[in-house]
Amino acid sequence: MSEREKKLLAYYEALNAHFGTKTWWRADSPFEVSIGAILTQNTAWTNVEKAIKNLKDQQCLNPKLMFELSEAELAELIKPAGFFRVKTKRIKNFLTFLKQESLLAKVDFSDTNLFYLNEYLHEELREKLLKISGIGNETADTVLLYALNQPAFVIDAYTARVFSRHALVESEINYLDLQTFFTDVLPLDTKLYSDYHALIVQVAKDYCLKTKPRCETCPLKSFLEHEPFI
Repeated sequence: MSEREKKLLAYYEALNAHFGTKTWWRADSPFEVSIGAILTQNTAWTNVEKAIKNLKDQQCLNPKLMFELSEAELAELIKPAGFFRVKTKRIKNFLTFLKQESLLAKVDFSDTNLFYLNEYLHEELREKLLKISGIGNETADTVLLYALNQPAFVIDAYTARVFSRHALVESEINYLDLQTFFTDVLPLDTKLYSDYHALIVQVAKDYCLKTKPRCETCPLKSFLEHEPFI
């Protein structure tokens, strides 16, 4: 076991001991997770919940029914999530992708489990998702991990903040390099990736704040060998 793997697993154990197992994403279906992954771009999760509730109240949280909505109708429903016109187009692009893939797989377009996407190899599916306009690395990996139960380590601003403040990575490290920092040494384990990401989000929200971090009471304090780089 490399020193980096030991350290990253030690961070995980410390977070898990403090917070317990965290379920970052609760949803009724893989399709709901996927739509949530688009809606959460550049907004707080509480706003996403309002948009998801609107979609559920209108009973259109399945690919076929949502595809049949006009852009104006969909935009009105997801308005609480912000940037609703842009996100409407991104969701429509994703729905078009699902329609094409369901036709190829000869399955019902209204299926919300999206099981047919798992017929692709991981990297092939990731490339397909990234070709959808409006789907970037974080959104694609969120869909892979939380919707399709594939081992994709999700990187976000919280991850960069926590680990750069501990001087393990550069603050300006790019998405793929930071992802590789984890995946090069950690076991290829979907549950570990899911739990670890959820724990990073929690420690960043509770302790590793953007300004005035609460280092003295942070569960990762013992790993901090210097004043945090803020």
